[in-house]
Amino acid sequence: MSCKRSLLGALAVCVLLVGSAGCGTGDAHEQKSQNSGESASPVGRLLDDTDQEGRRYREVDEKDAPRVGIEVEPDDDGGWDVRLTVRDFRFSPAGTRPAAVPGHGVALLFVDERPVAVLRGARHRLAAGYLPHGTHQVTARLYADDDTVWAVDGKPVESAAAITASAPEPAPAVSVSAAVSEGGAGARTGGRRSPDRRGEAS
Repeated sequence: MSCKRSLLGALAVCVLLVGSAGCGTGDAHEQKSQNSGESASPVGRLLDDTDQEGRRYREVDEKDAPRVGIEVEPDDDGGWDVRLTVRDFRFSPAGTRPAAVPGHGVALLFVDERPVAVLRGARHRLAAGYLPHGTHQVTARLYADDDTVWAVDGKPVESAAAITASAPEPAPAVSVSAAVSEGGAGARTGGRRSPDRRGEAS
């Protein structure tokens, strides 16, 4: 029995020694990071530069950096379909812990430099009438889960597309007298006006 106790005591000492050695190496690494002026975070290096909302840039090497592309097309309902293509990046679900993890996070969608949506997936729709007549810039920028901006060479990881919203076409004029003369009260459309330019009743 004393032999078993001695063996268990020796194993416990070995576990403690291995654990303390592991802790010591982590402390040395963190101390080295602080002495070199780098961020203590294992993910990239925090810069003093910020986006327009004050979120700091997180610099990573180009080979480790996520990438994003954007495509914006009009849809059949007068809105705009936004599609992102990402590489070396995964969208984080809602409720993710606010920490920087390599290649993870969200995309913020901007229209003319104004933030309009936080994207946790590759698709979004801008509703019909959201964009006034004229040319607009739609930008997707990648953020880590701690709200820092993924950056390479001091520039945010983002992609932009220029789109032009045309003025809505006027609805065709309907003569009230003609409608009454053609069918009187039976010519009503169930409370709906004539179809608009897309053929849908308004």
